[in-house]
Amino acid sequence: MRTVLITSVCAAALVVSACGRSGAPEGRDSAAPAEFANVDEARLVAADEHPGQWMSHGRTYSEQRFSPLTQINTENVSQLGLTWYADFDTRRGQESTPLVIDGVVYVTTAWSKVYAFDAKTGKELWKYDPKVPGEWAVNACCDVVNRGVAAWKGKLYLGALDGRLIAIDAKTGKPVWEVYTIDRDKPYTITGAPRVAKGKVIIGQGGSEFHMRGYVSAYDAETGEMLWRWYIVPGNPADGFENPQMEMAAKTWGGEWWKTGGGGAPWDGITYDPETNLVYVGTGNGAPWPADIRSPGGGDHLFLASIVALDVDTGEYRWHYQMTPNESWDYDNTQQITVADLVIDGKKRHVVMQASKNGFFYVLDAKTGELISAQNFVPVNWAKGIDMKTGRPIVNPESKYTTERGFVALPSFAGAHSWHPMSYSPITGLVYIPAVNSSYPFVAAYEDDNPMGQKLSISFAKSAEMLRDPKTLRVNEGILLAWDPVQQKEVWRVSHGQGRGGGTLATAGGLVFQGTGGGLQTEGLSVPMHFSAYRADDGTKLWSFAAQTGVLAGPVSYEVDGEQYIAVVAGHRQGGDYYSPNYSRLLVFKLGGTAELPPPIEVPPRRLDPPAPFGTTAQLTVGEEKYSRFCSTCHGVDAQSGGMFPDLRYSPTLHSQEAFDAIVLGGALTENGMVSFARAITPEEAQAIRAFVTQRANEAKQREAAATQAAAPAQQGHGASN
Repeated sequence: MRTVLITSVCAAALVVSACGRSGAPEGRDSAAPAEFANVDEARLVAADEHPGQWMSHGRTYSEQRFSPLTQINTENVSQLGLTWYADFDTRRGQESTPLVIDGVVYVTTAWSKVYAFDAKTGKELWKYDPKVPGEWAVNACCDVVNRGVAAWKGKLYLGALDGRLIAIDAKTGKPVWEVYTIDRDKPYTITGAPRVAKGKVIIGQGGSEFHMRGYVSAYDAETGEMLWRWYIVPGNPADGFENPQMEMAAKTWGGEWWKTGGGGAPWDGITYDPETNLVYVGTGNGAPWPADIRSPGGGDHLFLASIVALDVDTGEYRWHYQMTPNESWDYDNTQQITVADLVIDGKKRHVVMQASKNGFFYVLDAKTGELISAQNFVPVNWAKGIDMKTGRPIVNPESKYTTERGFVALPSFAGAHSWHPMSYSPITGLVYIPAVNSSYPFVAAYEDDNPMGQKLSISFAKSAEMLRDPKTLRVNEGILLAWDPVQQKEVWRVSHGQGRGGGTLATAGGLVFQGTGGGLQTEGLSVPMHFSAYRADDGTKLWSFAAQTGVLAGPVSYEVDGEQYIAVVAGHRQGGDYYSPNYSRLLVFKLGGTAELPPPIEVPPRRLDPPAPFGTTAQLTVGEEKYSRFCSTCHGVDAQSGGMFPDLRYSPTLHSQEAFDAIVLGGALTENGMVSFARAITPEEAQAIRAFVTQRANEAKQREAAATQAAAPAQQGHGASN
């Protein structure tokens, strides 16, 4: 662990390795607060009276992610500089939003670890590691990430990847109590940040991709006792229904849906509103993905892909609005839910807003769930719009893909907006969305009940075949989008090309902060990995910092001793190169900051060096099918990695079946999260997978050679002209 603060004594050197130091700067002792995580209901409700604090996930209960601080503004943001940073001890994806309470930063990392730092000096106060078993990573759909903790009356609350809810003493970092929120015999996970309201810790979980039945639970913040639980989808009718809503929901399903769990896991967006006394829960996608396989002859499949409002005291249902009935495209609706007061048609409306993964921006009445307005904020083709009379999407009949007919959907399963936080400025009246315009060809597949791996009923092999066809629509663009929620229209945008934009922070200084996660793209384009500040009114870029790694987490702002700070967690390779270092850090900035990151490690260019192709046509077909089923989620469709996990085309194990089997079947890398797949893959199938990846590696090598040969004459001609 390394924490670095550059002071005036060594600013001239500008070399962290030579003059970085831990602890307080010259002339100031690092004073600990009298009470740690001194947060209760009254203080959270009055968060705007404490503008220098960031006491909950979205700063206030409304989850607007707006800072009232103005010291850093459009006039001086060019003077912003790094003041300290802290390296983490894990190089997996980093998605945490820090809390900053009374001069202490509390932040989580991958593998559900928690750190506490002095917010001014960067001195590490303590670290807590819940020691999540490495083998539990196989149950996570999308890496071993964590998005933060909640605070309440001296304790922090952590949702660990393996399903534990852990109360931690905020002063010492020692665990106080822990409970399992899941059935340990089932592949559930927790990656989202808990929320605390009225003494209750509210938490969901992930697991839809593994045919799990989703639910949201509330626990007593002092004791860990479960107070209520509300399921997202109905269970087996023969077992009875937990409440009238589950009985109602069962009528919207067909077949024996309970055998696949149904899905709906609420893995991220949860918002509490003191004005209505409601908890708004964003619910997940169906399991498996194609509705006709999940529930033949079924209807809307309640309460998938919805916002559900529950009474915070009892967990009782109050209302719901379903964004994507009969959901089939992995359009989970777990994105951030923001509460605000808007003037619409001359009247003040208390609303909830969401930029949904399905591509539509929704404004709902916070008390009743009435649809006020909806409009697509990126190109959409699964639906032709929203019928304002019924509140339902006008679904494109062609969007219902089958095992024989694919459909290239806009947006893709990555969604128009995912977990990356958006922000709302009550000054500009705009929402700042980390939007994505992307496409993906969906093809259904019937799958056996394999004991391992995600169970999506999607043929990634056929999808990859469609993607290799140059006629297939291919769209992939990250966008910082400023959206007017009243007029339901775009005001401005910044394109990140093929890079992804991270979470956003809006400030009263007229700024919007956002990072980018990029690197070497699949088409060979380089996308800068920066953390930047833009004008909130028109999107003009005013400042940028080279972060050396992807920055996708949500930034925060806080104040200590009259100075405003901006903090953000860095460390992601979304769309990047796995073999380049993934620097996982907390970056903290202030006006006049003079710290510098150490120079990045020089990594030599990767070289494809696969063995000669081998395997029969039948073997390659089996290899592609098994790779697509069990490997593609992490290692990439068509054996092309997205960045966070190794690109197997470059793996030296392609030269040795024994070495390949030691990992795939023997579990040699279990501690890293790569468990043995011997329960799901036979030795013959493992050999077929190696043959398929080897084939793809040789094809990529041939493309590289052809590109080099084509570029050579152009380079020679350019040199001759000089």
